[in-house]
Amino acid sequence: MAAVLRGSRYLGGKCFKHVDFAFVSTRSLASKTPVGFIGLGNMGNPMAKNLLKHGYPVIATDVFPESCKEVQELGAQIVDNPAEVAEKADRIVTMLPSSPNVIDAYTGPNGILKKVKKGSLLIDSSTIDPAVSKDMAAAAEKMGAVFMDAPVSGGVGAASSGKLTFMVGGAEAEFTAAKELLTCMGANVVYCGQVGTGQAAKICNNMLLAIGMIGTSETMNLGVRLGLDPKLLAKILNMSSGRCWSSDTYNPVPGVMEGVPSGNNYQGGFGTQLMAKDLGLAQNTATNTKTPVPLGSLAHQIYRMMCARGYANKDFSSVFQFLREEDGGQ
Repeated sequence: MAAVLRGSRYLGGKCFKHVDFAFVSTRSLASKTPVGFIGLGNMGNPMAKNLLKHGYPVIATDVFPESCKEVQELGAQIVDNPAEVAEKADRIVTMLPSSPNVIDAYTGPNGILKKVKKGSLLIDSSTIDPAVSKDMAAAAEKMGAVFMDAPVSGGVGAASSGKLTFMVGGAEAEFTAAKELLTCMGANVVYCGQVGTGQAAKICNNMLLAIGMIGTSETMNLGVRLGLDPKLLAKILNMSSGRCWSSDTYNPVPGVMEGVPSGNNYQGGFGTQLMAKDLGLAQNTATNTKTPVPLGSLAHQIYRMMCARGYANKDFSSVFQFLREEDGGQ
């Protein structure tokens, strides 16, 4: 594919200093060229599938080879490591569990930046420390590539249905190119500002999500102990001022809703361990910015306790079960 100067960087005599004379592929003329995807876990798997559904050839890898099987059967090309992905694709999406995983995938011995092409667009949808996103962007810039952070909200259900919300940080001139891919996987793609602001938005969202889930679980547990039918209580909450996403879309009480982890012994969904990790990120940034987050701190403590008591791999809505067991409920 012919490499040309992207018009948004060059037309009108403008040159953005984040990448000097960066050459990029003509994405607008050949938009269905291969897309790399690194990380095929609970979220990455359905996201990669949606790229395939939209006609994009996908070149993928995961540290667990068995995770690649489904997308391979749908036509994705599987390679051994991120460097091989970068060798074959100039647009890459990464969806990984934590900051160390992202650092390794980009800068490790077999990382993306070992083989990245000049002008490549690198989109990281992991939820990580904003400072790490900035470091990865600086490392990518040295190689002539563009890095954007684009964490997601919506969970596995939204990933499967292509209705995720993406919070995007990076050079605004690159947003249109990123949005072309992200709209295949999400219903909302929001530009937040420079690199790291997408992560900042996601961390704030997940702190509120954790607080809301704990509050919903406490409320439902209290209502049940007072003799209320949980379905009735949920119905009342959802037509009243206490309504929230945790009560009307992702209720934590088994039997109240179908198609959510609470109805499947809290399997699938968004793991308690990952929520504890995200709350830790929120705590770190709150400390660094001297921001008081008393409820966020309590939520972090609760989810850390849950991890220590066997809930690490259960969905984060299992906090309802945790509270029931804490008070001796059956």
